[in-house]
Amino acid sequence: MIRPVPTELADFRRELRSWLAEHCDERYQDLGFEGDPGADWLERMHDWNRLVADAGWAGIDWPEEFGGRGLGLAHQVVLAEELDAAGAPAPLNPIGLANIAPSIMAFGTDAQKDRFLRPMLRGDEIWCQGFSEPDAGSDLAALSTRAERNGEGWVVSGQKVWNTYGQLAHWCELLARTDPTASKHRGISCFAVDMSLPGVEVRPLRTATGDADFCEIFFDDVRLDAGALLGPEHEGWKVAMATLTFERSGVANLHIGTRRLIRELITEVRDAGLGDDPVVRQRLASLWSAGEIQRLLSERATTRALQGLAAGPESSLIKMVWSQVGQAVPIVAVGILGPAALEGAWGRRLVHARSLTIAGGTTEVNRNIIAERVLGLPRDPR
Repeated sequence: MIRPVPTELADFRRELRSWLAEHCDERYQDLGFEGDPGADWLERMHDWNRLVADAGWAGIDWPEEFGGRGLGLAHQVVLAEELDAAGAPAPLNPIGLANIAPSIMAFGTDAQKDRFLRPMLRGDEIWCQGFSEPDAGSDLAALSTRAERNGEGWVVSGQKVWNTYGQLAHWCELLARTDPTASKHRGISCFAVDMSLPGVEVRPLRTATGDADFCEIFFDDVRLDAGALLGPEHEGWKVAMATLTFERSGVANLHIGTRRLIRELITEVRDAGLGDDPVVRQRLASLWSAGEIQRLLSERATTRALQGLAAGPESSLIKMVWSQVGQAVPIVAVGILGPAALEGAWGRRLVHARSLTIAGGTTEVNRNIIAERVLGLPRDPR
């Protein structure tokens, strides 16, 4: 692969920035997902995603045969930076684009690739992941949802939980146990499940913020045909690990949102006339420094990838730092701005921040990974 030269990246950035200035107007800016999307939000998000995809800015790392540009990591970093700077909304189908589509490209049949990838790219069909269960979260291999053979197909029964975008999803990448006699990491298969099938029930989970950011999904004798199997039968663990690898590769851009919040807080403090207090300045400087540390960790991981080096445990370290800084920002905001900040955006962020050390991999698990793989500490007894 020929790596892009700085001039090529600069041209890419210039072209993207010009396109965003023309198309990302007030109708689309800052359309954050807060768990209770209305019809207007969905309409605008669909319009935006189709506009982005039709202009060639969605899935830029996808192969051209699937509608992408075949571009590399450096271009993805530039894209993330410019979208954030323009106030452009996140993709309507982030889990599908970043996590599930690469798994379909790697494990799917030609018919599945033709059927799923282009609607996914435009946001016409939204995907969720059916991985975690009430008794199988961090220990994903302990899942108990089962898929039993029924002629050429399967019948699925069980429950999934913490399904982001579950209430919007048209399809679900589902893990289910297909061989109960095998060891827990074996005998699992992966399926593409149509969420409109009889027996599929989605129940939103309202969190402490008052929003329904997550869902639980129940499968009551849901019948799947042979074409629903994604990857080899009983080898769904490989598909799951690939999906989670793609998910974790996206942590390198987490610093962008964190640093934007820190800048927003600094601006609000200045506007409130509180910026001359030395204690306030020290607290803001500490936050700003933490955000820069997160950026530098992300750039280190990106540099390794650009050099063709294998991915290491950097994603666990970045995610842990992101969680800690993300929780600190609203705490500092309320501490400086006072009780009035408990209402509105900062109040919501304060409550929501509690989830950051759980979502996408708990801090406890990440610390074990860092301890064992970075610091070389002894492994816990198994």
